[in-house]
Amino acid sequence: METQATINYSRIAEAIDYIKENFRSQPRMDEIAEKIHLSPSHFKRLFTEWAGTSPKRFLQYTSVEHAKKILKDEQATLFDTAFETGLSSTSRLHDMFINIEGMTPAEYKNGGKNLAINYSFAESPFGSLIVAATEKGVCYMAFEDDEGKALDHLTAKFPNAVFRRKLDLLQQNALFIFQSDWSKLGEIKLHLKGTDFQLKVWESLLKIPMGKLSTYGNIAGQIGKPKASRAVGTAIGSNPVAFLIPCHRVIQSSGAFGGYIWGTTRKTAIIGWEGAKNYASF
Repeated sequence: METQATINYSRIAEAIDYIKENFRSQPRMDEIAEKIHLSPSHFKRLFTEWAGTSPKRFLQYTSVEHAKKILKDEQATLFDTAFETGLSSTSRLHDMFINIEGMTPAEYKNGGKNLAINYSFAESPFGSLIVAATEKGVCYMAFEDDEGKALDHLTAKFPNAVFRRKLDLLQQNALFIFQSDWSKLGEIKLHLKGTDFQLKVWESLLKIPMGKLSTYGNIAGQIGKPKASRAVGTAIGSNPVAFLIPCHRVIQSSGAFGGYIWGTTRKTAIIGWEGAKNYASF
């Protein structure tokens, strides 16, 4: 016998499939709701609970992902991309990219062209790392012992940017986080791009005090998506700035530390180090 949860899951799965198959026609929310035999308000509430985002937002994500594939074709124009994505104008494409990707379609197509990025390598209590910054703030920081691999990962993030190996003030201020003197922490600036959901998750991580821990469920609740723990975990796994955005402070509800982009051993060491620092400050 089917439970209500099973029925709800089947309905949302059907809605997701419908959006993926019909996004080029940019279906209205009431149209999708009708397909799965729900009222628009009930559909929106149920979809948000199960998918961690609204159906309108999911349609936008799907549309942007398709547009990104088209834009990678050097011959594709913005008009062609908008048309193939089912959008009525390039202005709608522009607004959607700004909202979802934090950049214009042209900037995405250029892959960071004309973006100047300074980078340097440093040592931390948890191994070697690379830190990089634009003129607006730190855009990337990652633990990596091999400098060649570290630079490869950075350039893959911004394939057409101009890179210069130079330690600037933005990077220096960021590296103060590993020191006992925390007076420079207020001067750290970040320059990030991500979906609205990712940015909300990363912002929530910044609110976890040093030496304290949170869970994926708690983060989901704080951003108003209590059933989106799995989506929160995915956003945390996409964190481009190690340590400064403290994804290491998020653990499983069971108390297990869980995974970490830069290694579970390192995560354990960081949590212990921060706990000792926090204890010593009392």
